[in-house]
Amino acid sequence: MEQRVENLRVCRKCLTREMVGQEEYFRSLWEYIENLDIDVKAPEDLYDKRLMICKECEMLLEGMCRSCGCYVELRAAVGKNVCPREKW
Repeated sequence: MEQRVENLRVCRKCLTREMVGQEEYFRSLWEYIENLDIDVKAPEDLYDKRLMICKECEMLLEGMCRSCGCYVELRAAVGKNVCPREKW
């Protein structure tokens, strides 16, 4: 499901952290996730499990959930959050 745009591969089923050439664009998102308070942040194993489910979902498009419009990495990082499609 990859698309080429001016010699830049865009993975339509990727997370933001997998998008080559977009590091500067998503830096603040990743820093925000990294700096979440420990009592708010999901445990790392839960976070990874959630993202694995998102990567298999038909609603994932370039790191965003087409169901709700969020960046899935941010939604998955907050422990109390739930999937809008009830997949996790």
